[in-house]
Amino acid sequence: MDFANILANTLGELIAPTTAAYVLAAIGLNIHFGMTGLMNMGQAGFMLLGAYGFAITQSMGANLFASVCAALALAVIYALLLGIPTLKLGPDYLAMVTLAAAEIIRIIGRSTGMTKITGGSAGISPQDFTTQFEEASPLPDGSTTFLMWTYSNNIANSWWIRIVAWALVVIAALLCWRWFHSPWGRVLKGIREDENAIRSLGKSVTRYKMQALVLGGMFGAIAGIIFVLPRSVQPDSLGRAVTFYTWTILLLGGAATILGPIVGSCLLWVLLTFVKETMRGLIPDTFITSNQIEALGWVIVGVALMCLVVFRPQGILGDRKELAFDA
Repeated sequence: MDFANILANTLGELIAPTTAAYVLAAIGLNIHFGMTGLMNMGQAGFMLLGAYGFAITQSMGANLFASVCAALALAVIYALLLGIPTLKLGPDYLAMVTLAAAEIIRIIGRSTGMTKITGGSAGISPQDFTTQFEEASPLPDGSTTFLMWTYSNNIANSWWIRIVAWALVVIAALLCWRWFHSPWGRVLKGIREDENAIRSLGKSVTRYKMQALVLGGMFGAIAGIIFVLPRSVQPDSLGRAVTFYTWTILLLGGAATILGPIVGSCLLWVLLTFVKETMRGLIPDTFITSNQIEALGWVIVGVALMCLVVFRPQGILGDRKELAFDA
């Protein structure tokens, strides 16, 4: 068994763009749930809209800034459409609506009638929307080795996408730290704990909830862009499972914390990769197939997460007091 290769692959998840994309998605969900108590069960819908908005406009020849703005605009419109009819009702309604709406977007995106726009079930190839992003890189052509990792500088799963992705994570974390400690953030926290008390102070609870839904959705759209840049825009890759992974990451790291989404995402993907790589090295192919190892890896990680929920339900960095919603 090649321990050096296993270690490199495992620790590579710490800087992977997919890990960063899930951090950004979890930060958006943290604004929804951790700050405001909104039960958004369709974060993948925001991510898919962001990915489509960016990729489609890029394939049409728009510049990078316009494509990012298009992705954010779709997220804002989507949040408004979801929030206006549901935010005045209970949290259960928002959960059902967001879950169903995310599936509707995925199904529409993969339908044959949308093939000319979204590529249907085949999706949008990376060469159709990544060219401008790669050309914006200040890095030279070729590959670079840093510590134990060697990646291309600019093409596909590159150092450039890693630099951009984790820079966005740092910016998002700093913004959330500022918002969490601002008067606006304290109002959101008050809504999460007892919205009737906030309403009695003359605050528009629905308006604050809408602001949180829009803001968290915009982070989801940015996460969708980062998620698809190293790969194609394939609607089934941003299905229900992505939302559940994002919830797992948030609760693993700790809701209503600044570093919780970062710790949760890194820990989940590093642990999962380590388990799978170790099993591939120890278990012969004649005994268990690669697909079975994939499934068994999730089973093992899932059991570990269940134990965490039982013995530390607030997550690694969380506080039990933060679980007292509508107390």
